[in-house]
Amino acid sequence: MKAAVRKRGFASAPSRLLYVALYKPYDVLSQFTGEAGQRTLAEIDLPLGVYAAGRLDKDSEGLLLLSNDGPFIDRLIHPKNGHPRSYLVQVERVPDDGALDQLRSGVIIKGYQTKPCTVELLTSEPDLPSRTPPIRERKNIPTAWLKITLSEGKNRQVRRMTAAVGFPTLRLVRESIGNLKLDGLQPGEWKIVSTDDIL
Repeated sequence: MKAAVRKRGFASAPSRLLYVALYKPYDVLSQFTGEAGQRTLAEIDLPLGVYAAGRLDKDSEGLLLLSNDGPFIDRLIHPKNGHPRSYLVQVERVPDDGALDQLRSGVIIKGYQTKPCTVELLTSEPDLPSRTPPIRERKNIPTAWLKITLSEGKNRQVRRMTAAVGFPTLRLVRESIGNLKLDGLQPGEWKIVSTDDIL
C-alpha cells in the first residue's frame, strides 16, 4: 500500500525508527539550522529526531532521505557502498555526443576523476513542479535535459561535471536514491518509507 504523503507532521518525537522521503525545495539547506536569513529544513514540519542522510545543496531540489537510524544512514552514505542516485539536470545548450561520452566515462573535477556513470539526453522536458524562482533563461541560448545516474556523491558533483564539459547546470532535481523515487511528491511534501523501499 502506498504511504500517505504528509505536509504537516508529528507533534512529538517518535519512538520507532523512521525513514522519510522528502522533496527538498530549491534554496533550502539540507539541515535544520543555518545562518540568519537562510532557509532550512526547520521550515518543513518533519518528524522530530530525523536528520538528512547525505546532502543536496541548497541550489538543488528533489529527493532527500531523512532518518533517525544512524547505522543505516552510515551504511547508506559510506563511499564503499556505492548505490545509484539519479538526477534530472537542465543544462545550458544541447550537449553533443562527445560531451555525453565524456560525462559517461568520467571527467576531472578538482583533481578527482569521476567514476563512469549513465547519462541520457532526454527527448522532452520531464514533468516536474515549477521552480520558485524559475531559472533565468536567455532567449538565444537553448537548454536541454539530461538524466544522470551516479554511484558516488562528491560535493556538487553533477554541477561540476556538466561545467567541465562546457554545459553549465541550470536546474538539478534528484529523482531517486537506490530504489526510492520521488513518486509524485511536491516540493516540501514528504512520506514515510521503509528500508526495503530504499535498497
